[in-house]
Amino acid sequence: MKHLTLEQRYALKAYLECGISKTEAARRLRVDRSTVYRELKRNSTKRGKYNPGLAQELAKDRKERFSYNRRFNARMQKLVDQWIRKEQWSPEQIKGYCDAHQIDMVSHERIYQYIRRDKRDGGDLYKHLRHKLKHRKRSVSGKHEPIKNKVSIDHRPDVVNNRERFGDLEIDLIVGENNKGAMVTIVERTTAMLMIRKLENGKNAKDLADTVIDMLLPYKNIVHSITSDNGTEFAQHQRIAEKLQSEFYFAHPYASWERGLSEYTNKLVRQYIPKKSNFNNFDHEFVKQVQHKINRRPRKNLNFKNPKELFYQSVAFAG
Repeated sequence: MKHLTLEQRYALKAYLECGISKTEAARRLRVDRSTVYRELKRNSTKRGKYNPGLAQELAKDRKERFSYNRRFNARMQKLVDQWIRKEQWSPEQIKGYCDAHQIDMVSHERIYQYIRRDKRDGGDLYKHLRHKLKHRKRSVSGKHEPIKNKVSIDHRPDVVNNRERFGDLEIDLIVGENNKGAMVTIVERTTAMLMIRKLENGKNAKDLADTVIDMLLPYKNIVHSITSDNGTEFAQHQRIAEKLQSEFYFAHPYASWERGLSEYTNKLVRQYIPKKSNFNNFDHEFVKQVQHKINRRPRKNLNFKNPKELFYQSVAFAG
């Protein structure tokens, strides 16, 4: 996590007083935009004033509080037991929540080690996990292979965030019973136009990329950006972006609201394809009809026009 120096903090204050935007200030300071936003959120006064000297002291105090080596102590164990048994939280969710709320916690891999040891000792903690450890075939101390060269949603321009431009998309997957079978859903942010395609090989990154390119290539001239979650099925995001000559952004983990339209649209799809369904029961023609039905629905937030009508009007205008 990047932290500002005292000199950068004084420069940031000067930039803001001159009316320079936070994004431009971050560029001039040569840091990520999220670093500036986090700095102002953490180190401003209750009245929203930013004092570089005070910010430096607050940052120093925070660093000292959390600088010691974290050990998996009894208090952490109690929290982990509680959140897993009562709430069925995953280790990643526990670690992410603690980091967001400045609660001292070991890494999610260390929590997995604790769960596995509990299982070996006859405990049932693992049974409260969604996957019951079944899919974790690698060692819990091994490194997770991240998606390479991801571009964070923090870098997504305001024209996308504010839905001011046609051609910015959100992409997601819905999966079938026992996590078998998958369908990719793509929705355009200004018109809510939905595209669905069944994936014959499930959550395979190469096949997903091939499918998405095939779906969007006819609209290549209007596709400006795509935003997804952090699923490894999107590992070939660079190939998708290159073929479509667009940008590809990744939302923050456990921040589904950053792809709110996609989440809402998937709920509409679930009206026809319920959760825990066997996807073998739905052929391509059925999936196409679901897409057509949803796109023909009048939407209140579209002044009771339907997504299909607005989408093709926008395509024609863009052409």
